[in-house]
Amino acid sequence: QVQLVESGGGLVQPGGSLRLSCAASGIIFSIYHMGWYRQVPGKERELVASITSAGTTNYADSVQGRFTISREKGKNTVHLQMNSLKDEDTAIYYCEAAVRETYRSSGNDYWGQGTQVTVSS
Repeated sequence: QVQLVESGGGLVQPGGSLRLSCAASGIIFSIYHMGWYRQVPGKERELVASITSAGTTNYADSVQGRFTISREKGKNTVHLQMNSLKDEDTAIYYCEAAVRETYRSSGNDYWGQGTQVTVSS
């Protein structure tokens, strides 16, 4: 099994910054990609940013230029630096990882428990 533990959420004023972190642990042979999604009540979960094992990143249009996803080399840890935060960034943020548990595994998706980000004055 694989566990994803998120940290770094909280309350911040508009224009402020937060940094989310997600650490994957457990039986891990390799990780294809890791990413962050967010969800607000009544809406579908949406992709915020993702990063592949090769370092290729992908961002939602709404966060392009404000958020940066990075991965610690040699560690199964990903960070999301969020700058210039807006009210509409308020959501529960979930970490996701596509993990190959063993060399025989084709891979499975795992999710963290979510961390609340609230942007408000």
